Amino acid sequence: MQYLHTMVRVTDVDKSLAFYCNLLGLKEVSRTVNEKGRFTLIFLAAPADEERARSSQWAPMIELTYNWDTHAYDIGNGFGHIALGVPDVYKTCAELRAKGVKIVREPGPMKHGSSSNAIAFLEDPNGYKIELTTRAE
Repeated sequence: MQYLHTMVRVTDVDKSLAFYCNLLGLKEVSRTVNEKGRFTLIFLAAPADEERARSSQWAPMIELTYNWDTHAYDIGNGFGHIALGVPDVYKTCAELRAKGVKIVREPGPMKHGSSSNAIAFLEDPNGYKIELTTRAE
């Protein structure tokens, strides 16, 4: 068994791609437009996983699902977050904040865990939480 992807429903493809690709640095590796089903699927991978994701090999990805006729979603209280590893949480948050990204939990050590890593949370254009984490080497 291998982890493949996390799917999130989005209401604006352009805003979501600007966030995930332009701000977070993920890469679009595939897109499927299904006119009969009236939806678009866009798969994104971290740069380190991009080559593997574009080949026939499996790689961890985020799937953005845009249902053409749905304009709002209730995220609910069951979804937690997507986690992305970055070299420096503090620097990444400062850069993202300067670009207008909403930081909902300032970078710092975990409150009830290891002090050897720093975490922060931000929010995408649809309200999904994204955890950024840096693990000490």
